[in-house]
Amino acid sequence: MKTTATLALTLLTLLCLSSPSFGQNEGYSIGDEAMDFELTNVDGSRVSLSGMENAKGAFVIFSCNTCPYVKAYEDRMIQLHEKYAPQGYPVIAINPNDAQISPGDSFDAMKKRAEEKDFPFPYLHDETQEVIKAYGGSRTPHVYLLNKENGKFIVKYIGAIDNNYQDASAVTKHYAEDAVASLLKGQNIAEETTKAIGCSIKWTRKSVSVR
Repeated sequence: MKTTATLALTLLTLLCLSSPSFGQNEGYSIGDEAMDFELTNVDGSRVSLSGMENAKGAFVIFSCNTCPYVKAYEDRMIQLHEKYAPQGYPVIAINPNDAQISPGDSFDAMKKRAEEKDFPFPYLHDETQEVIKAYGGSRTPHVYLLNKENGKFIVKYIGAIDNNYQDASAVTKHYAEDAVASLLKGQNIAEETTKAIGCSIKWTRKSVSVR
């Protein structure tokens, strides 16, 4: 039984990683200004960067419902929000996956997952995939830490949440947390980019065909 479950998880992970994806060289680099966006939250409200007037920045995390890597990180995403939202850096989760390619990532499924996990942060639907294209995200989860500078949201960190998706207790490098801690102390971020580990984005067929 254990062998069967392990094999099933391995096959699911390979499926998640096998979909066509845009090149990681596209999109934002460290120091770029992140564009504003306005997307629908699971509660029906509209959320934008420009609407976060009192924020010092944000963790924009491309996420979804179906990826096993995301599921492994959801509790840590909640912890990031609960620790740093009061300090001005909330988590904003965005699901960019095409529901026709991945039905489990539909907006209705997003609402159900947000309720199951009691997400304290917005969970937004990037239905047109314009936001993920602008950012250059290629995986779920994929983290972009933004810092608000002179009214603009500047990209300060891109990559993974930490260095062990399988076991939170075995993490030795807390990339995202260390990055925001450095910002709060007015220090330079030691590791500004890391490799995002996760499932590939489920692009619309139209998006894939033009590449």
